[in-house]
Amino acid sequence: MTVKTTRILSAIATSALASGVLFSASTPMALAQGAQWGGTSEYGGGRQTVSFGKNYRRGQIVVSFADRRLYLVTKPGEALSYPIAVPKEDARWEGRTTVSMKRKNPAWRPTQNMLRKNPRLPSWVPGGHPMNPLGVRALYLGTSAYRIHGTDAPWTIGTAASSGCIRMFNKDVLDLYPRVPVGSSVQVTWKSYRSKQRYTSYEQKPQRSNRPKSHRRRF
Repeated sequence: MTVKTTRILSAIATSALASGVLFSASTPMALAQGAQWGGTSEYGGGRQTVSFGKNYRRGQIVVSFADRRLYLVTKPGEALSYPIAVPKEDARWEGRTTVSMKRKNPAWRPTQNMLRKNPRLPSWVPGGHPMNPLGVRALYLGTSAYRIHGTDAPWTIGTAASSGCIRMFNKDVLDLYPRVPVGSSVQVTWKSYRSKQRYTSYEQKPQRSNRPKSHRRRF
């Protein structure tokens, strides 16, 4: 681990401790090694191919906060379904937008609102860093600060944890990223789509959550 990386890890850990965030002693190493938690069966388990409304066109993204799933329509009547983390109560929103930009290994800067809530947050985390809150890929939504992105906190997938963005497992956003061109339509809604779904195949079996009880996130 480089001196620069160690300093960034130390800064993030110091920020977390100052804001009352609890980490186990092994947290930085576990994150650096890409440990995976979450994807509980309560919210449909892992990535799946599911039946979907035939009125949606190929390439359209539908994000359901109620289902805690992101759906990518692959053809009329069928979609890829990915588990996601949704916004916390004070950051809820919905509407229609488009993918305005895509970035590989995006750098992360906290918003002014995040800094007001926690002034000790690092001012910048470089792209590709194992503790970058945006993970390995980001799809930017319209002119807003919201993104569909990976995460350094995979145990939050399936929960209400974000500040407005849609979080995915890094392996799932890597799968989604090449499938979605700039300009793709995105519908974000609290509507549920699960009641009429048939699971036609499984790309990943549902997993039990192994999230350490001592972990808390601040992003």
